[in-house]
Amino acid sequence: MNFQIKTFEELNTTELYNILQLRSEVFVVEQDCVYQDVDFKDQKSLHVIGTKNDKIVAYTRIFKPGDYFDNASIGRVVVAASERKYGFGHDLMKASIKAVKTYFKVDEITISAQKYLKKFYETHHFIQVGEEYLEDGIPHIRMDLE
Repeated sequence: MNFQIKTFEELNTTELYNILQLRSEVFVVEQDCVYQDVDFKDQKSLHVIGTKNDKIVAYTRIFKPGDYFDNASIGRVVVAASERKYGFGHDLMKASIKAVKTYFKVDEITISAQKYLKKFYETHHFIQVGEEYLEDGIPHIRMDLE
């Protein structure tokens, strides 16, 4: 798995299309959740893109402090269903945490995690903060990097 970090302006149209397709495939179709994925936040985030054999199979977007939460943030964490068995989600989170620290020069990171992934994020040293809430009809929890 190779990772690249790009601004919105650095994405070419094919990359953007493939990112939106992957996000839609997982967050809308697989999770059966009707929501507005194209939310005009991509323009102010950095995009962490994981490729395998020149195909985008993993992705997050990261935000500097204040652009999503008070802390820096990682969101839209997604790995193609066919690639999850290889542990790419862990590689993606490591690359995303490193990107936050490298580009934003901060250690505090907040995420809005789907509740069923709590243990996954705990392996990356995130801890639950506060109560469960619904986001787009899916149970979520706020988690901060300890």
